[in-house]
Amino acid sequence: MTSAAGPDGLPPLVDHHCHGVLRHQPDADGFAGLLTESDRPAAPGTSYFDTQAGFAVRRWCPPVLGLPPHCPPADYLARRAELGPDEARRRLLTAAGIGTYLVDTGLPGDLTGPAETAASGGGTGHEVVRLEHLAERTARQAADAEEFTGALARAVRDAATHAVAFKTVAAYRHGLALAARPPDRDAVHTAARAWLASGQDRLTDPVLLRHLTELAVATGLPLQIHTGFGDPDLRLHHADPALLTDFVRATADTGTPLVLLHCYPYHRQAAYLAAVYPHVYADVGLTLGHTGAQAAAVLAEFLELTPFGKLLFSTDAYGLPELYTVGSAVFRTALRTVLGGWTHSGAWSYEDAARVAALIAAGNARRVYGLGDGV
Repeated sequence: MTSAAGPDGLPPLVDHHCHGVLRHQPDADGFAGLLTESDRPAAPGTSYFDTQAGFAVRRWCPPVLGLPPHCPPADYLARRAELGPDEARRRLLTAAGIGTYLVDTGLPGDLTGPAETAASGGGTGHEVVRLEHLAERTARQAADAEEFTGALARAVRDAATHAVAFKTVAAYRHGLALAARPPDRDAVHTAARAWLASGQDRLTDPVLLRHLTELAVATGLPLQIHTGFGDPDLRLHHADPALLTDFVRATADTGTPLVLLHCYPYHRQAAYLAAVYPHVYADVGLTLGHTGAQAAAVLAEFLELTPFGKLLFSTDAYGLPELYTVGSAVFRTALRTVLGGWTHSGAWSYEDAARVAALIAAGNARRVYGLGDGV
């Protein structure tokens, strides 16, 4: 993979939070279902193609597969099926211009892993370990609470030897109002006993969730935290990053970066936390892909307060390689629109705009995750 700047002057992007791609060809309904965060079919008489994300796919992806922009969905899906999933994935990921993929491996399904995902796009892949998935896997192998807590601590330490970051989805499981102080040993064991006795696989206990974050923070690796919108499994008002304030204060002196993912519609709250706490970073995430033609307006709001060395790019792509292509293209277009407007007005110099663009596209992530100057 080349490290040369692309035609827009940006280096190869670092997608610091993404997921694997389906290895099989989804049918029309399955494809459309991956254009939304909803877990249900579209309302009768409507289609998820009629969304900002759906329009963005039709704008940016058909030319990659040899079709005109904005072609009908049926034409696009027919061409995709003709090429097959492997060739479609190769073309779409290559077109995204992403050099480094940090892949959250905590989702189920027949998905490509970090190396396979990156290889399709000609880049390099690294793993992000999802804490709740790690805890649930550990619990299934533990005989009792004592064994579980010891094995969990070892599992987190072991994961830190090969992963570049951890991620928590506490926003889905309990909410982001995490306790400032980590629980003591007795509280952890009590919560573990209750969870294991319940027979439930899904970890939702706030004591154990807070304990997990403490184990991750202790490794020093960046901790990614889902905030803002997502699928219907969460309650949106529990995913406001401002709820993390006590946790952020409690971890301020650890040296561990906290990276707030997605953030929308609370991106201004995330920007505030990044502005006042040196170890907090913000991420445009799936926000831009889902806001499509309005992405420049949202990115401008991120940049109102977020320090320019603390905003990171990601696609949060999942399932469809199209979401990598769209995430990259919408990000590049929005960044060019916002920074171009500021340079045209005289508020910024061209040199500063180019420097900040490169930081957001790749430089900030390389610094936060210790990726160095190469891939």
